[in-house]
Amino acid sequence: MRVSNLLTAKGSSVATISPDASVESAVRELRGHGIGALVVSSDQQHIEGIVSERDIVRALADRATTLLESPVSSIMSRTVTTCSPDDQIESLMSTMTNLRIRHVPVVSDGVLVGIVSIGDVVKNRIGELEKDRNELVDYINAR
Repeated sequence: MRVSNLLTAKGSSVATISPDASVESAVRELRGHGIGALVVSSDQQHIEGIVSERDIVRALADRATTLLESPVSSIMSRTVTTCSPDDQIESLMSTMTNLRIRHVPVVSDGVLVGIVSIGDVVKNRIGELEKDRNELVDYINAR
């Protein structure tokens, strides 16, 4: 199965934030969308970074009193691992596990087209396992 299949099922909407938005705004966006990461982008098409709950907590430990007024660009991860809609989910799962990341933006022709979370990957895997199980039960019952 490919990443594009995941995006078809979950949608291609991506929550983004401007690099000059405040960390406080990022916190409000994360809470408002009920998500764990925002893609940092000035134009909602090109990735400048990614900011996650983990980035915020780490920065909070370093500069608690001034963090909320700081720009997102001061705490975002600038090196962002991305994937293509044509990538295999198994490969993406391996990448996420090995790099210990939970959110991977999906890029096609240099443009942001979606985002996949570890939750999306796990949900897909559980669905595949349930399908396999049901097929085996049907096969056994048909004998």
